[in-house]
Amino acid sequence: MGSKNEALCADGRLKSVAIIMDGNGRWAKKRLLPRTAGHEKGAAIIENVLKVFRELGVHYLTLYAFSTENWKRPKEEVDAIMNLAYKYVDKVYMDRLRSESELAIRFIGDKSALPEKLREKCIEIENMQKDAPFVCNIALNYGGRAEIVHAANELVKKGLPITEENLSHAMYTYGTPDPDLIIRTGGNFRVSNFLIWQGAYSEYVILDTLWPDFGREDIEKCVKEFYSRKRRFGGIDEEDSKK
Repeated sequence: MGSKNEALCADGRLKSVAIIMDGNGRWAKKRLLPRTAGHEKGAAIIENVLKVFRELGVHYLTLYAFSTENWKRPKEEVDAIMNLAYKYVDKVYMDRLRSESELAIRFIGDKSALPEKLREKCIEIENMQKDAPFVCNIALNYGGRAEIVHAANELVKKGLPITEENLSHAMYTYGTPDPDLIIRTGGNFRVSNFLIWQGAYSEYVILDTLWPDFGREDIEKCVKEFYSRKRRFGGIDEEDSKK
């Protein structure tokens, strides 16, 4: 790791990052291309994004790939996204996991609604490496409200009381720390039903950059912004307490 990156994450506080990958369609439209071209370009940059965050000392990255609401899009676009997801899971991620032992890929969301071959491939990938030091969660058919309902139903089935701790343990993301930082590309200021429970105290950074153009410079900008903020978690600073 270079000295610049060490300076960015010197105190080691930033461990878990989540990204709402917005702007694929607009990126394609600006170039007079079909929306599917934007999704292809957006998928292609994930490898580099993983690389940069790992260099910066982040251990958990959660990417919002397809929401429970995205099924409302035209069937042609949905089919293209599912085919693209299968292509990357089957070839890119499978090859990546075979060549290194420090990366684990997990899929969060309701896998039951995914095409069968994609669902089976996701499960295969998840079983390859479970204890790697860097974890990438890919949210497929994910919705924050649906996740909370799912977690509550799991507790009811097991006869467990509905407490914050029990709900956290029943979430799709169990094992991944709540995100310190949530980044949204594409310039829109909304949560979009993403990590509603886990993001209660996350720092948000909104970028105008469209997802297919998201790169190292944007990542470092977000990390610097994160470190410029004071995280109080409902409390006050020692300095403020003396005023």
